[in-house]
Amino acid sequence: MQNALADTVSLVVFDWDGTVMDSIDRIVSSLRSAARISELVIPTEHEAKQIIGLSLEPAFDILFPGMTDNKRQLMFQHYREQYMLHDNTPTPLFAGVEQVLRQLKDNNIKLAVATGKQRKGLARMFAETGLEKYFDTSRCADEAQSKPHPDMLQQILRELDVSAEQAIMVGDTSHDMKMAQAIAMPRVGVTHGVHGRDVLSQFAPKAIIDSIPELLQVI
Repeated sequence: MQNALADTVSLVVFDWDGTVMDSIDRIVSSLRSAARISELVIPTEHEAKQIIGLSLEPAFDILFPGMTDNKRQLMFQHYREQYMLHDNTPTPLFAGVEQVLRQLKDNNIKLAVATGKQRKGLARMFAETGLEKYFDTSRCADEAQSKPHPDMLQQILRELDVSAEQAIMVGDTSHDMKMAQAIAMPRVGVTHGVHGRDVLSQFAPKAIIDSIPELLQVI
């Protein structure tokens, strides 16, 4: 049984990749294909997974240290082409996501997204999934400092006039947990994405869940 969170929750902020959408395998395969096409050292699947959630610039710095500016631009281009045009790995929503969003909205809880995607990428996902109607706001990689810096969350809190103590960050990576921990925002780890219970538990989450529907049991 998970421990209950605070009685009053005004806002739930969701990460996207690995939390709302099961897109990890497509990100990994697209990154590895782009590295091969760009003639860079191809990261292992494990290495590629560890940067999911970061903005692409710091992610590339980790995976390809010392790369030239030309190589960086090529890698950006090839990754986006692979992800959007050539990689057919399915990216379904995790089971129960829309039902949970609907119930939270019915309970007058504000919802937001904090993602390592750029705005164009999130807009495309909103259009494909039809989920935009549930979210009051969102912040993307090209609008804030990269996770784990808390800038995304701080912007969201200011816009929606909610304190960190009244909000919850829901994410699948250490980057999500660190981001929330930096401003003392309660956080819930989800194990169906990048990082498992052993990693998520290091950041003192209020709860660790194995599926999004379990979130309703801890709010």
